[in-house]
Amino acid sequence: MTGLLAALVTLAVATVFGLVWQRRTGRLKDQKKKDVRVDWTFELGERATLVQFSSAFCAPCRATKRVLGEVAGLVDGVAHVEIDAEAQLDLVRELNILKTPTVLILDAAGAIVQRAAGQPRKADVIAALGVVIP
Repeated sequence: MTGLLAALVTLAVATVFGLVWQRRTGRLKDQKKKDVRVDWTFELGERATLVQFSSAFCAPCRATKRVLGEVAGLVDGVAHVEIDAEAQLDLVRELNILKTPTVLILDAAGAIVQRAAGQPRKADVIAALGVVIP
C-alpha cells in the first residue's frame, strides 16, 4: 500500500511540474535588463528584429524558424535572424541563453525588449511586435 501511495504522489508531482513547465515554455516576457547592449554582427530590421538562438538537433527550433520567418514576412520592417548557439558561445553566455530555441525581440535600435525560452506562438510574436513597433 505504501508503494502505491508513493507512486501516486510521484505521478501527481510530475504532472503538476509538467503542466507548469508547458505553460511557461515559449512565453514572451518583457526583458527586465533593458540596458543590455550587444554589438550585433548582423543587420537589424528597420522596425524590429526577431533573433532566434538554435542548435543543430533541436526539433522545436525548426518550427520556431518557420513561425518567425512567417511573422517577419507579414510585418514590414521586421527581420528574422537565426544564430547557431553552439557557434556563438560567448554571446550565449553574455545573454544567459539556457535552452534552444530562445527568441529575442529587438527594437529598431537593437535593444532587447522581449524574450522567450522555447517555441513561441505566432499570435504571441505578432502581439509582442505590436508593443515594440510604434
